[in-house]
Amino acid sequence: MTGVSVRGLTKDFGSSVRAVDALTFTVAPGRVTGFLGPNGAGKTTTLRMMVGLIRPTAGEALINGRTYGQLARPRRVVGALLEATGAHPGRRGRDHLRLLAQVTGMPARRVDEALDQVGLTDAAGRRVGGYSLGMRQRLGLGAALLGDPEILLLDEPANGLDPAGIAWLRSLLRDLAAEGRAVLISSHVLSEVAQTADDVVIVNEGQLRHAGPLAELDDLEAAFLRLTGTPAEPSGTASEKAPEHAAGQPTWRTSGQPTGDPAGNGGGRAAGGAAGEAAEGRSA
Repeated sequence: MTGVSVRGLTKDFGSSVRAVDALTFTVAPGRVTGFLGPNGAGKTTTLRMMVGLIRPTAGEALINGRTYGQLARPRRVVGALLEATGAHPGRRGRDHLRLLAQVTGMPARRVDEALDQVGLTDAAGRRVGGYSLGMRQRLGLGAALLGDPEILLLDEPANGLDPAGIAWLRSLLRDLAAEGRAVLISSHVLSEVAQTADDVVIVNEGQLRHAGPLAELDDLEAAFLRLTGTPAEPSGTASEKAPEHAAGQPTWRTSGQPTGDPAGNGGGRAAGGAAGEAAEGRSA
């Protein structure tokens, strides 16, 4: 495995908005890489270019030496979680993964394995419309893991998880990296990235500000604020520079959950389970 290599990746929207500006970095196998930046920095646009959802203006994102479109069986190589709202609300969680397995040529056994991996076995027979945000996030992660991929690209994977769920996710990501997978996580929670990541990539206004081992930064929060000029708790709305940021997106925080994020669903639960999020889903 060679992981992900981003080379000079650039995206312009129209003639006046450069959302991503010549980004170059790598995501190495066996390591968790934190992808950080304030709202409007270009993170989501970059992730979408990596999996072929947005065509770059210039540059390329290579996965094991190929673009996503050149991969013969991309779901077996790359698992991506870019949003948690892709499942039909009337479909049961297990059926959602079964359908994905069928259309992507995955063995049926992977459905229950993925459900168990994300702690949704007990809730697999419930309709997705009754899931809490945290449970939908787990289902999206299960879909990303369905192909047992070598590379994971995850946009805000902790969104909606309560504290025990975040601890479970941290352990899962570390275990996946220990198996030799390349894991890239975009996050608004610096304290969690500091406990999870081996490497960090920091971007601001579409440009690279830092890429390297986390150990090179004595204080991730201080380095982030210095490199991006971002206040710890911005009081304004999300930047309108790039189209990826719509109203209602979480604003930056240096610890805990992003402002406006409906996290903390339910109460405590054993790590690896989804009882807290399930309780929230039933009460919704």
